[in-house]
Amino acid sequence: QVRVLESGGDLVQAGGSLRLSCSTSGLTFANYHMGWFRQTPGKEREGVSCISWTGGTTYYTDSVKGRFTISRDNAKKTLYLQMDNLKPEETAMYFCAAEKRSTEWLGCRTSFHYWGQGTQVTDSS
Repeated sequence: QVRVLESGGDLVQAGGSLRLSCSTSGLTFANYHMGWFRQTPGKEREGVSCISWTGGTTYYTDSVKGRFTISRDNAKKTLYLQMDNLKPEETAMYFCAAEKRSTEWLGCRTSFHYWGQGTQVTDSS
C-alpha cells in the first residue's frame, strides 16, 4: 500500500522559514516524480514545486522562485520543500504527490497519482 505523509507545517510569521517533509512507503521512491502543491479554501490547487525522478529537473511556480527549494533524499525516501521569506498569502494546506517515472514529466502538470493528506502552513503575523 502506497503512503505519502507530509509534515513540517506550522504557524510562521511573514518573512520566516519552514521546511516541509514528505515521507513515503510502499513505492520505490527513487523511481518516482515528486511534487508539492498547495490549496486554500475556495481556490484551485496550485503546483508549487516539482522534481523529476532523477532529481535533475525541477519546476517552480513563478511566485516562489528564489525563495523555495525542492530536494529529495532517495536513501530516506523523503521529499523536502525549504520555504524562505514566506508571505502571508502563502497560508495554505500543502500537499505532497508522487507519480511513477514512466509517466511523462511535465513539471507540476505531471499527472500525479498518489497524494498525501496535507500539512498546514499558516501566517501568524
